[in-house]
Amino acid sequence: MSRLALKIGVAVAEAAAGAILDLATDCCEVVVVHGAGPQISRELERRGLPVEFVAGRRVTSSEALEVVRDSFAAVNEALCAAIGPRAIGLFGDEIGLKATPADGLGLVGHALPSRPPAIESALELGLIPVVAPLAEGPLNVNADEAAAALAVGLGAERILFHTDVAGLFVEGAVVASIAVDEADRLLDDGELEGGIVPRLGGAVAPAPGGLPGEVGARAVVA
Repeated sequence: MSRLALKIGVAVAEAAAGAILDLATDCCEVVVVHGAGPQISRELERRGLPVEFVAGRRVTSSEALEVVRDSFAAVNEALCAAIGPRAIGLFGDEIGLKATPADGLGLVGHALPSRPPAIESALELGLIPVVAPLAEGPLNVNADEAAAALAVGLGAERILFHTDVAGLFVEGAVVASIAVDEADRLLDDGELEGGIVPRLGGAVAPAPGGLPGEVGARAVVA
């Protein structure tokens, strides 16, 4: 049976439920990772807490981490409800998602390849794990990085990034595919900014092991 990691952007989360079920067939296991960026930012602003990003990663204080967890919980519950009874909501920090602390970002980590037993058990039961991207610590981790780390750790054959953007833009146009060395150059040279930075990094990270990655409906690692 093949195995797929799927990162769902929060803007398309509930609308993607049908696609998730279509992928989770008798011959394919699907692990879903989601974010909650807009909800987190709105709640931080409402509480008068700063909203700050560095290279697409949210600076996270202890007060902000409470908002992050609450927002993840709300999105996780809604996404599981949209998928239906096969979905099981999980928090990465509770099931063993590993991360190394990220310098200068507060309670933030870089996700490491992980194989949480809770995900394996859920897949064996024919369930669809829906994972909120917190890591042990707890640490706030980027959802794209978390999806890539789980894809590698769980031995997935493919990773998909399903968002509300068309894909990777290079010189003003969406590219159908990009070689790993070119993606690395774009990331290293600082030519990209915002959420595409960790998203492309998440797609590139599994590539040395032979795992293809796609952003939106377009392959970005070749």
